[in-house]
Formats: sequence, structure tokens, C-alpha cells
Amino acid sequence: MAKVIAKELVKRFGKVVAVDRVSFEARDGEFLVLLGPSGCGKTTTLRLIAGLETPDGGEIYIGDRLVNDLPPKDRDVAMVFQNYALYPHMKVYDNLAFPLRIRKLPREEVDKRVREVAKLLRIEELMDRYPRQLSGGQQQRVALGRALVRQPQVFLMDEPLSNLDAKLRVYMRAELKRLQRELGITTIYVTHDQAEAMTMADRVAVMNEGKIMQLADPAELYFKPANTFVAGFIGAPAMNFIDASVTVQGEEVFLDTGVFKVKLPKEISEILAKAGTPSEVIFGIRPEHVVVDRREFPNSYQVEVFVTEPLGSETIIDFKHGDVIMKAKYPGHFEAAPGDKIYIGFQHQYIHIFDKATGKAII
Repeated sequence: MAKVIAKELVKRFGKVVAVDRVSFEARDGEFLVLLGPSGCGKTTTLRLIAGLETPDGGEIYIGDRLVNDLPPKDRDVAMVFQNYALYPHMKVYDNLAFPLRIRKLPREEVDKRVREVAKLLRIEELMDRYPRQLSGGQQQRVALGRALVRQPQVFLMDEPLSNLDAKLRVYMRAELKRLQRELGITTIYVTHDQAEAMTMADRVAVMNEGKIMQLADPAELYFKPANTFVAGFIGAPAMNFIDASVTVQGEEVFLDTGVFKVKLPKEISEILAKAGTPSEVIFGIRPEHVVVDRREFPNSYQVEVFVTEPLGSETIIDFKHGDVIMKAKYPGHFEAAPGDKIYIGFQHQYIHIFDKATGKAII
């Protein structure tokens, strides 16, 4: 196995900078996810590591080798693509064996490795079928097997689950994670699906406009986002953001949104004082940290229901106060009609405050 290091990677397509001085290290045996919206540079970064694109700047190390000038076949990596790229005229056995046959391995060694991988992926009964005779999940396993059979140092995966239906995607997430843990192969995985990233990764690099916004484990991304982009991208529904002013009345500190006036706990006030916080900030709170009730409670605000989204196990409540529309996530069923009056409050330990000018997190 091997670690992968990217140092100040740059890739341009004409005037567009697709990858802008990206640096990270995928540790030996780690499952690292590159997460971001379409066009953020995550797939290009993966292709640079694979050798399918040539960097305009920076260095790539696999293990202790600088691989910038090595062709893909000499980098000892295996790539799994979104479309699986199976050979339609070959049976499953031959698809799995092909990477070994072109390396001219002995027939006995080829057969041994193919059988081992088929057993690991539980596809032994599919060996005599053609790709067209397989379901999406089965094709995905064969594509994985073809990468595994080479026994690479590094796995590179480009949205390999995106063509599967929702139920199968959840199942295959767990299977992929189990497999990677079992084999301990360093894996770099590209996705735009935050659920995949949060459930599978050891660490996640959130990308936007060719840059890494934050690289951290899933819990840190959720509870301590570095900026408004990460805060808004991680979590479903997305975090609520409201422009606010920091005001001081005696020894008490408030966030005044013009709609809500939120009294801040002493510990947050002290952090703001030490940080020399600007007066104009962005107040952030996740929908699941908004408390909802039909009756007034301490530090609550009356609001108007805009619309409800019942999901069975929970209800998403869009509420309106003045011109501000926000979301709350209520555990269980909450019956309400547009225009109904309800009360909301905030779990103060989960309040986020961002610098309005830079978008960087203060709290």
C-alpha cells in the first residue's frame, strides 16, 4: 500500500483554472473523498493522479515516487469509472482476467487471482455471463473486481455509484466501505453526493472552484465548518444563513438579524470578544438545531408556517418571519398548514457565526 501526496497541483484548460494549487495527502490505507459540486475540479484532480491528465504545475507522489512523468500503467493505481467501462464482448471471467493477461502473467496465477476476487465480491456465479446480462450493481462489482485483481497500491474511484438506484446505492456504499477496510488499500474517491462522502470517508476534502475549502473528518466538517461554503454544502437541508449585527447591551451580547435578536451564551460572547469580531456577520444554524413548538417557550420567537415537507420519520418546516424564510427539521410528524403560527428557538451550542466579508468561520 502507499500514501498519495499532491503538492500545489495546477491544471488549466485554456483560460479556465480547473485545479488551483491543490495540496493534500491521502494516508496509507486511508479512504479519502474529494467532494464538491459539478465543475469544482475533483475529477480533474483524480485524473491528474491517475496520469490521464498532465499537470501545469505541482507534484504528485505515490509512495515515495514522484510520478509526474510516469505513464498511467507505471503508477500502480487502478481506476473505477462512473460508467464501469466493461468489455461487452467478454464474459465476466475474461473482463476480470484481462488486466492480468496483458501483463503476461502465468495462466495459473491469472485464474487464482480472478477466483479470489470473485469470491471476495461474491460474484462467483456470474463468471459465465456477459455485461449486458448483469444488473447495475453486478456490473459495478465486476468493474471493482477488474481493478482489485491487479493488486494496486492505490484505488481511484470516480463517482462509481452514481448510476445505481437509491436503494442499491446505499447497499453498495456499505459494501465498498467494508471492502476497503478489509483490503486496506489507499482509496481516493470522487463524488458530489455528501451522503456518500460522510458515510464512507475517513476524511473529506471539500472542493469549490478548483480549491480545497476544508479537509477534515466528516464530524468536523459538520460541526466545525471552516467557511460558509462548507457549512452550506454539508448537511441536508442546508444550513440557514442570515445577515446579522453583533450588538452589546451592558454585559450581554446579541445577534440582531432585524427579525430575531438572539442572546448569545457567555462562552460564545467571550470568543467573539477575543476574536475582535466585526459588527456585521452571518448567523448560521442548521435546520435540525432549530427547536419547534406550538406553544411559546423561553427564548422563543413566533413565526408563520410557509410550507411543510412531511418525510415520515421527520418533517421539514419552512417558516417565515418578516421577509426571512428558514427551515427547521422536526423529528417525527408535525401537522401544520401555511399561515399557522408556531414558535421556534435555537440550540445555542450549535450556533455558527461567519465573517460577512470573508465567509470564514468565527464560531
